[in-house]
Amino acid sequence: MKKILAGLLMGCCALAQAQTADELLNEGKNTENVTLLGTGYDLKMFSPLKQINKSNIKRLVPVWNFSLSNEMGELSQPTVYNGVMYVVNGNWTFAIDIATGRQIWRTPVTYDRAALRVTTGGAYLRGHATIYNGKLYRQNIDGHVAALDMKTGKEIWKTKFGEWKESYGGIVQPTIVNGVLISGMAGGDRTARGFVDGYDPETGKRLWRTWTVPEPGQKGSETWPNKEKPDAWKYGGGATWQSGSYDPELDLFYIGTGNPEPYNPKYRAHMDSLFAASLLAIRPKTGEIVWYYQFVPNDSFDFDGTAESILADVQIDGKPRKVLFNVNKNGFLYVMDRTNGQLISATPFMAQNWAKHIDLKTGRPVLTDLLERALKGETIEMSPARATNATLSAYNPKTGLLFLNSWEAMRVMKFVDVKLQVGGGYTGIETRFTTPKGEPQGFHKAVNPLTGKDVWSVPYYDVVNSAGMLATDGGLLFTGKLTGEFIALDMENGKPLWQFQTGSGIVSMPITWEKNGKQYVTVMSGIGGVYAQRAGDPNLESVPVGASLWTFGLRGTF
Repeated sequence: MKKILAGLLMGCCALAQAQTADELLNEGKNTENVTLLGTGYDLKMFSPLKQINKSNIKRLVPVWNFSLSNEMGELSQPTVYNGVMYVVNGNWTFAIDIATGRQIWRTPVTYDRAALRVTTGGAYLRGHATIYNGKLYRQNIDGHVAALDMKTGKEIWKTKFGEWKESYGGIVQPTIVNGVLISGMAGGDRTARGFVDGYDPETGKRLWRTWTVPEPGQKGSETWPNKEKPDAWKYGGGATWQSGSYDPELDLFYIGTGNPEPYNPKYRAHMDSLFAASLLAIRPKTGEIVWYYQFVPNDSFDFDGTAESILADVQIDGKPRKVLFNVNKNGFLYVMDRTNGQLISATPFMAQNWAKHIDLKTGRPVLTDLLERALKGETIEMSPARATNATLSAYNPKTGLLFLNSWEAMRVMKFVDVKLQVGGGYTGIETRFTTPKGEPQGFHKAVNPLTGKDVWSVPYYDVVNSAGMLATDGGLLFTGKLTGEFIALDMENGKPLWQFQTGSGIVSMPITWEKNGKQYVTVMSGIGGVYAQRAGDPNLESVPVGASLWTFGLRGTF
């Protein structure tokens, strides 16, 4: 490894003191930097880099490896800016020299360890290291959002957004949008009422708060009971635990919300429960909800609406449309007009048994008898348990294809009675994951989002895939496995072309970047997430915990 490092020609760069709004808007034009989740506000997870391609992928080898001193699971994406890589997790914030893989600074996250109970499924931090105007922004588990100096790692400000004892936790990275730091929250599965916040990035002063569960008298409150169980909204759920996407031309920020709480709908009088399980289009300067779409009214299956919205400009019926693609946890792929929320199409991208179809006129799912049977007290087997994990899919704007990792896991579920209280973990169900023996655990897929049809589908049998997908112009798809393999697939057919064992499970989003004309690929390894924590899968018993950061390059180029 010393020989490899000595041969690096990238050089150690001084820490940058500026990250501008223009740089964020032009993400992808400077391929030496990766400063936004999903490689851009549009969350396409596509890179134009092609030095690493199908013809030379077998020459891809580790350049350096860095220990992240963490056993809590690595579900986020690194950030690269002017020769420095910034990494966040539940316990630390790092600045790393990309030339050597050596630590520049490391800042601990201080919090009451009891706050760990507000997180769910081992998801201790999602998103990416957010940088802007010389500062790095992050959430902390105990309900704070903070700003650090990019040069030193010293904390500049810290603002409390919620009380962790009431189950408000920080597991989602904020996003800089039109000069506003937009930040969500976790805790919806523990009866925390959801919201989205906007902050002044210089001072940490909260500028606005938009509640995702309305109180009586607010828009949407008519979808919550006001006579029977009139306090239901107080426990409402609707957490905003994923980062969003942004259209600068429309000045709209798109963020999804989690399920209503509890899942058992009788505690919500079987009503629609806005704005849970929804997609919100928000005005960044004010927090105004310009339009919304509810994927599953009265969501009783934990489907959420938090999946990313990928932004694209396409031709539909010969006319240009500004659309978004939503690869939903409920098993449907939604295409929507992002200017107004009009539903264009909704097609299943995997087997599911909870809905017959989505009514395009009303936007509502047409249900099978599954929910009715569950309400009668039956233990049901619901598909999908979650169609994809909370890591990102990829979209190639040149081919118009979406690439994703699907889950075939099913949820065994039964509604139960609960006693609700703020800060309690009362979902109102008994549940576990299951998969049919001998059947695929999931598929690597290429999907035409405008038709919903698979272009190719490659099964995998060992364990569900929880990692994000990265597409490159080199014809490659990079993703990872819970058993620790970092893999490259052929974009044309999904054929595995290369893999490397990282030592722990991969549940993060890979990135690619270049320096001095040389392309590199980076991924974080460290098992965590809902399936790893809760499924009891025997295939994961031998996968060790412990986190590390891996950077790869082509042998002979460094």
